[in-house]
Amino acid sequence: MRSRRRPQTREQGGRIAVALAHHPREFVGIVLAALATLAIFINALFLQHGPHPAPIFGTRHVTVTSRPAPEVRPQGNDAVRAAPARTNDPIADLLAPSQRVMAVQRALADFGYGQVRPTGVAGPDTKAAIEKFERDHHLPVTGQISDRLLRDLGAMTGRALE
Repeated sequence: MRSRRRPQTREQGGRIAVALAHHPREFVGIVLAALATLAIFINALFLQHGPHPAPIFGTRHVTVTSRPAPEVRPQGNDAVRAAPARTNDPIADLLAPSQRVMAVQRALADFGYGQVRPTGVAGPDTKAAIEKFERDHHLPVTGQISDRLLRDLGAMTGRALE
């Protein structure tokens, strides 16, 4: 008994050959369109770097920071995170929130020396509150955070403000 698959395979192969012989331009156009589509998909999925505005697949969210990540150094059996390397950027130090300024702002707000929000950045409200505190405690009025201001505020709150 003969298998029917063989004649069908020959017929299909023959049909493609006949179609190729009768319509060579269309066949070349179909092959070129398929190759162009494949090239576009490979480019979009594998050759583009960074996040895409409308990704086909889910992407990892990458946050870019201006400071390097802290180093991990093993000590004994545990890995301990080291402090990030200190950069020499005075502008960033001025703009970055300071724990010391935030502690002073909290203390001034707690004891009614103005409506100071603890942001960590010294602004005009902080300066006015410091001046009011300095006047009330007979200190030289500078409007700046000084060691003497920290000592007196610390004595008032009962804790160090460092």
